[in-house]
Amino acid sequence: MYMGKRAVYTGMFDPLHNGHLDVIQRSLQIFDDVIVAVGANPSKTALFSVEERLEMIDEATANLGLGANFRIVSFDGLVIDLVSRERADCIVRGIRAVSDFEYEFAMALMNRKLRPTVETVFLMPHEKYTYISSRLIKEVASFGTSVAGMVPPIVEKRLTEKFPPR
Repeated sequence: MYMGKRAVYTGMFDPLHNGHLDVIQRSLQIFDDVIVAVGANPSKTALFSVEERLEMIDEATANLGLGANFRIVSFDGLVIDLVSRERADCIVRGIRAVSDFEYEFAMALMNRKLRPTVETVFLMPHEKYTYISSRLIKEVASFGTSVAGMVPPIVEKRLTEKFPPR
C-alpha cells in the first residue's frame, strides 16, 4: 500500500505556461508524488484538445528530471472523485493574485465538505510568472505575437501553428 504524500495538480492547462511548470516543480519539492491532471470541462471551449494538452505537458516536462514520482493524466467530472481514484492526500492549486483566491477558496471548501480528509494547498508561482495566464497567452498569440519566454517551446510551436505570425 502506498504511504507517501500524493498531490494532484488540476487544471485545463489550455495552454500550459511557465507559471504552471513552476508550480509543478514547487509541488515536487513538497510532495512524494505529483499527478498533473488535465481537465476536460464541457462548459469551457478549449483551444487544444485534451490529447494535445497531455502531449505538450509530457514534452515540456520530459527534460526537467521530474522522475517516477510524476505523472500526467486526464479527467472529467469532479476533482474530488479523481483525488479518490488516485489515492491522493492533497489538491494543489496555483494562485497568482488575490483575484484567483476567492474562486479557489470556495472550491477548496466544497472539496473539504465532500471529502474532509483531503487538503488543498495554494502555491504561488515565481513572481516573474504572476502576470501570465492561459487566457492572456491565447489572446496575445491570436494576434500573431510571440509568447516566447512565457510558455515552453513546444507550446510556442503549437500556438504558432494555430495562430501564424502576421
